[in-house]
Amino acid sequence: MKIKITGWLVLFVCFLATTNEVKAQDPQYSQFYNAPLHLNPAMMGVYPGSFRAAVIYRDQWASILSDRPYRTIGASFDMRFHIAGDDYVSAGINLMRDEAGSAYFNQSTAHIGAAYMKQLGGNRYSTNDQYLIAGAQFGFGQHSLDWDKLWFSQQFDYNSNLPNPDGIGSGESIPGGSGLFGNSADGTSTLTYTDFNAGLLYYALFGENTSIYAGASLAHLNSPRVSFFDDSDDVLYMRWTGHVGGEFPFSDEFSFLPALYVRGQGPSLNSMFGGNVRYSNHDWNELAIRAGLWSRLTNKLDDGNHLDALIVSAILEVESWNLGFSYDVNISNLNDATNSRGAFEVALIYVHPDRSRRYKVNCPKF
Repeated sequence: MKIKITGWLVLFVCFLATTNEVKAQDPQYSQFYNAPLHLNPAMMGVYPGSFRAAVIYRDQWASILSDRPYRTIGASFDMRFHIAGDDYVSAGINLMRDEAGSAYFNQSTAHIGAAYMKQLGGNRYSTNDQYLIAGAQFGFGQHSLDWDKLWFSQQFDYNSNLPNPDGIGSGESIPGGSGLFGNSADGTSTLTYTDFNAGLLYYALFGENTSIYAGASLAHLNSPRVSFFDDSDDVLYMRWTGHVGGEFPFSDEFSFLPALYVRGQGPSLNSMFGGNVRYSNHDWNELAIRAGLWSRLTNKLDDGNHLDALIVSAILEVESWNLGFSYDVNISNLNDATNSRGAFEVALIYVHPDRSRRYKVNCPKF
């Protein structure tokens, strides 16, 4: 029995979207540190300014999927408010859309959230400070799939040796979709669900360029149902994330920012480790440059852990702006098919400066 769909990875994505046995997984970024509200709800308000806006874009597997690669875009905005002493509350919104393959399988999420920042030591007038932050998010998710973009084995015309989806029926029972929208006239199945996330973060500053931090978060605490089939109980696995890191100076101009990121979701486990070296000229209009190397380690079912990619990164800091670039060099078993080409990302973060030192919060660099 033959099944042919442009790009074998597209076939795999469609399988994930329709099977009753495999649970959906969340997209992720190589520049996890530049997607703060996606990484951890407790990252809300953790920046040296009055508000922050961030966008990030990822493009993956274009070498295999041509004009329909995996594309992920995220955007967030958060703002901090003083409440008492040196404690703060923060509020934010986080948006994400992920597109995968020729079947137009889309995942979209929108969350609003809040975080409480409790000072444990230090003050705003020194470079030594400690905070413990707890954050939570509530939102909605939506999955969609265009069945008209697929063809199945029964639609293969052996006389012409070509697929004939318009002239031959698929023989498949196409689900009507569940949730708010269901199945539309153009063959797209859509479902929506509610979602809850929560996280904690601790950080300590020991000087202008010396800090440590550790955080943990849980996503999809309510295990939302995400199947297109009305009679299926498939749920989105709860995702747990841990991340630690810091900044350690080499000299007045150079410092090292290492980090470790670990994420698990159902049977999937992956981690990233590495760091960026930062150079700053300490001018009044500060210009800083970061460059780094990261590794991503992933598990394979019943086959242990393997290095999946090496990631090179660079960040340009100009006053209130951070512009980040990264490229994934594929070193997994797919490297023969991809010629080692993986993904590229670009991220842009703007932090609006504080107008007064009265409510200044000292924060680490991520």
